[in-house]
Amino acid sequence: MKRIRFVHVTFAALVAALAVPAAGVSKGSAVPSSVGQGEGKLTMVVWEGYAEKQWVAPFEKASGCKVSAKYAGSSNDMFNLMTSGGGGQYDVVSASGDASLRLIYAGAVAEVNVKLIPAYKDFYKAFQSPPHNTVDGKHYGISIQFGPNVLMYNTKSFKKKPTSWSAIYAPANKGKITIPDNPIQIADAALYLSKTKPALGIKDPYELTKAQLAAVVTLLKAQRPLIKKYWGLASDQIDLFKNGGSTIGASWPYQVNTLAADKVPVAALIPKEGATGWADSYMLSTKAQHPNCAYRWMQYITQPKPQAQQAIYFGETPVNKKACKVMDSLSKGSCAQYSANKPEAYYRSIKFWKTPVADCGNGQKNCTDLRAWTTAWTQVKG
Repeated sequence: MKRIRFVHVTFAALVAALAVPAAGVSKGSAVPSSVGQGEGKLTMVVWEGYAEKQWVAPFEKASGCKVSAKYAGSSNDMFNLMTSGGGGQYDVVSASGDASLRLIYAGAVAEVNVKLIPAYKDFYKAFQSPPHNTVDGKHYGISIQFGPNVLMYNTKSFKKKPTSWSAIYAPANKGKITIPDNPIQIADAALYLSKTKPALGIKDPYELTKAQLAAVVTLLKAQRPLIKKYWGLASDQIDLFKNGGSTIGASWPYQVNTLAADKVPVAALIPKEGATGWADSYMLSTKAQHPNCAYRWMQYITQPKPQAQQAIYFGETPVNKKACKVMDSLSKGSCAQYSANKPEAYYRSIKFWKTPVADCGNGQKNCTDLRAWTTAWTQVKG
């Protein structure tokens, strides 16, 4: 998915967090039991802004690992960068759920040892073994940040608060609706249909049979004439809400908070049908040239302060529950603002992105995969 999400650890704490045994990870080895001296360098494929100086510089000083980051504009970019030339050019990737399973099944990322990540025990349970980075009980990623896909609306245009995703399929809102330009948006429509048309039998919005996908496509094709814009960048939607071109749409907390800060009358909610969401994981290349630095990075970036820094900067939510207090110390009220203090049930209620694959997870192999979704999305947009 194209994403632009746009803000601050004592040094002793960093050193403690990075303290590791001397044996270390070997290139191409099995799951390591310890992490050793860093190789002096770390190459990453990340979303733009995931390697900001505020949290990268302290890591480099504490670990001796010099960070080199390559920004990706979409999940497809991430997959291609991690697999091109047989892989090995980059050590880690900050993959979202619509890329992580692809990377796992392609053999591009390695199983990781969560016991080597001290902060792992402080993760919300929903992010310790999520289906987008854990397969057959094996961990292929370390969760870092997440966010829900919300229904955003202009409060002056909607005197009565919309409570259902039906608002973005309603002819009454023609020409004012904006939704993400991404095949994974099919899952949002599938989630809506799972609640409004239970006879379709949709149990998981990412596991759709051909008939279920066809029903979703029918809904989305009916929606197409109502759309003002399929947005690829958060800034596209922000501009449309600012100039009145759009008054309702599927969005992220980042847009909501940015618009609110600019005094645009917007509000957002998770509708009664529920919501999908994105969740990012750091994943280690099977051919990582600097695996010890990679583990040191995953140890560091999951600590409360870097978690809080990144969460505030992007308007996303940290997976480490201890980041909440740090967030409020950096920016008063930010913990609640970014839903970092919700009960565990809240996080489990979000249907996080995962790559559509043919395996339906119930012994059946008749689900539609990402290629089918991509073709369907092209048909929807016309």
